[in-house]
Amino acid sequence: MGSLPEGLLVAWYGDDFSGAAAVMEVLAFSGVPAMLFLDVPTLSQLADYPDVRAIGVASTARAWSPEQMARKLPIAFESLLALKPEILHYKICSTLDSSPAVGSIGCAIEIGATLTNASAVPVLVAAPQMRRYQIFGHLFAGFDDEVYRLDRHPVMACHPVTPMKESDVAQHISEQSDLIDASLWSQEDIASNRKLPRSGKIPVMTIDSLDAQSEVAAGRMIWEQRARNPFIVGSQGVEYALVRHWVETNSLPNSTPPDGVGRAHGMVVVSGSVSPTTAKQIAWSRNNGFATIRFDVSTACSENMMLTDEKNRVIKESLAAISAGIDPLICTAEGHDGAGAAQFKRAVETSGKTLAEVNKRIGQALGDILCCILNQSRIRRAVISGGDTSGYATQRLGIFGLSALAPTIPGASLFLAHADGPMDGLELALKGGQMGSPDYFGWIRDGGGLR
Repeated sequence: MGSLPEGLLVAWYGDDFSGAAAVMEVLAFSGVPAMLFLDVPTLSQLADYPDVRAIGVASTARAWSPEQMARKLPIAFESLLALKPEILHYKICSTLDSSPAVGSIGCAIEIGATLTNASAVPVLVAAPQMRRYQIFGHLFAGFDDEVYRLDRHPVMACHPVTPMKESDVAQHISEQSDLIDASLWSQEDIASNRKLPRSGKIPVMTIDSLDAQSEVAAGRMIWEQRARNPFIVGSQGVEYALVRHWVETNSLPNSTPPDGVGRAHGMVVVSGSVSPTTAKQIAWSRNNGFATIRFDVSTACSENMMLTDEKNRVIKESLAAISAGIDPLICTAEGHDGAGAAQFKRAVETSGKTLAEVNKRIGQALGDILCCILNQSRIRRAVISGGDTSGYATQRLGIFGLSALAPTIPGASLFLAHADGPMDGLELALKGGQMGSPDYFGWIRDGGGLR
């Protein structure tokens, strides 16, 4: 691979499943052999994939409390560092989904910086290919035909768990931890630590990126400073930037992504997303040959028997649709869902459970439903929609890893599942709530491929 060093180039730890998979697709479709695992791989597992140059682990850290992060992240980071990667990347959402209490990016930075003894932590959230841009420290994201500052974004400003009220990336992260914005420091300042406050605050450098040229510069800075700052925080924009730099320096040849894999003989979709983007995809699917089946999320607030009965009902309706030659699309909502959302909120409040607990039960229930449908049918292609849903549902399928199969839009490709049981060889797409065109589910049904 040209002048790139031997061994593992990147190890990443994703704070949700769909985002962790998005990192893999950037690398794999650019010619860097990559694989995503659902837990830190054992040496025995790695021995089966000797050509892999980048390894990721998918988690549900975006839904964790700081206390959970403090217990789990050091073990995961140390296990990945033991593989001696050139760079350790903590993968976060390209819309900064996090808060001081849930999915704290600041907490993750403290842990990673301490373990790697980093002099500063680069943070690259922007990914221009995905219409995510950082300018003068502020993050902007595309939605439909417009681009919005993050705190004015139609989806993120009213996110049900982590609403974005701040577009300044450094300010948003500093509210989660005792950090200092080092974005305007020179490389000499960082190298010498001469500006480091006596308080010991961790310097964080947020990186502007809005086009190919700035992406190349970001990749060059991250790669050339890796010996001093091996721990990076950011979206898949980190890998986009690295690939651009490697191609620019002739360390990596330009690579053409593979074609699609053809139309599926049946497909199942489960969706726990309340995003307006997903709502449009569900509406398109209803008009284009899918059977939309509503899963009553209020049962996740109830006793186990009610939840079990609801799962069985959905499975029965889905199998009936399959028998009739119709692909089932199981969804919890269509958008923020007005009265339905208010009803669900009241159900959570009266249940005695936290919203995080209920969301986990919903994701796991969707995973159980999907697993049962796949086992009782001959269907070998599926989609899980929703960032947090992807994590909880995928964990119920009994797979240990994913590799890239066919591209669609950036961040939502089709993957091949690896398992020791019946899910081995399953074709699976993981889609964040905000990702994809209105016909995305049909695109996956047709086998993906660029268009």
